[in-house]
Amino acid sequence: MNKNYLFALASLLFLSCEQKPETNHNSLTSDSNSKNSNLDYENVIPKETEEEKKIREEEQEALRKEKETEELYGNKSLQTGSTPYSSNYGENSNCDDYGCSQINVTTSNSDVMVTIKKNDQVVRHAYIRAGDNYSFSFPNGTYQTFFYYGKGWNPKKVMKGGELEGGFIKDEHVGKDEPKALFDNILEYELILQPNGNFSTQPSNLEEAL
Repeated sequence: MNKNYLFALASLLFLSCEQKPETNHNSLTSDSNSKNSNLDYENVIPKETEEEKKIREEEQEALRKEKETEELYGNKSLQTGSTPYSSNYGENSNCDDYGCSQINVTTSNSDVMVTIKKNDQVVRHAYIRAGDNYSFSFPNGTYQTFFYYGKGWNPKKVMKGGELEGGFIKDEHVGKDEPKALFDNILEYELILQPNGNFSTQPSNLEEAL
């Protein structure tokens, strides 16, 4: 009886000792594989350079400012007849003397900043809201009209290399008509931003229009 008991006890101890190394071995193998996996992942993903980090941060800042500007000015308009560039071009004066002509502008589906030049100098300008109209008067002569369309007026937007402030923040488009000789007559423009409008403007740009 005693011998059998001792033999059974010895067998249990032997089995217990055999199982422990296996458990420890598996645990070590798992830890080793986890470390190797982390090392492989770090080697596959290249580290961002300082220059790349700077570019990424600048792009994020630009997007942040663009979103902020959109929230502030996305739905802003000026009153029809406003002259935001008056400190550079002066206010619009009326021609009451003999020998005057007019340019009348009617808008449809877009706000527009109209500038009128004589001898390549802006002599009249005005903001006109969508669906509104405005009339310019001036002494007879040859004038060229420019149309700066857009949405969302930002009064702080830097224009023309810093010479002017104020401009649209989206959907910008610039067009122009040929110079017209006006002598005691009225020139009418009806602006519709779509193909086959009442007249075809030529492409232009802000540097030329302003």
